[in-house]
Amino acid sequence: MGGFLSSLLEGWQRHLEQQHNRPFLEGCMAACAMVASTDGMVDFAERVRVDQVLETLDRLKVFDPHVGVDLFNDYIEAILANPEEGHNRALNDMRAAADTPEAAELLVRVCCAVSEAGAGEDGVMPLVDQIEIVTLCAYLGLDPRRFGLYREGTLPT
Repeated sequence: MGGFLSSLLEGWQRHLEQQHNRPFLEGCMAACAMVASTDGMVDFAERVRVDQVLETLDRLKVFDPHVGVDLFNDYIEAILANPEEGHNRALNDMRAAADTPEAAELLVRVCCAVSEAGAGEDGVMPLVDQIEIVTLCAYLGLDPRRFGLYREGTLPT
């Protein structure tokens, strides 16, 4: 009987943790989708990076990775089908997830990681990704220089 109660309690605690972290999962997948879709397509390296984010961040480990991937795909489809509406929905969900300065900063760092995955052989973050991430920084009230943006040599002359 003790094993049953322990299992029940663990399941309940996991459920509560998922409910608490659901907005962050949605915001994180929205942010990833906004950056990954800047060039109109999502490449394999960006998808792999999203998987790595889902498996690495403690706040996201409580979810089945397929739930996160499905959300990511939903945001991608919405952004590509109707850029204005899809982008607005993603921004709203991202804003809800940025409930603390630390969460906002983590979302931007995740965006940078997704962008770096899609960078060319030179390792330089694509300009459209930089613009998107700087825009997200402004939306969240963060200084883009904290994330290595606007460094000399990062923007074409």
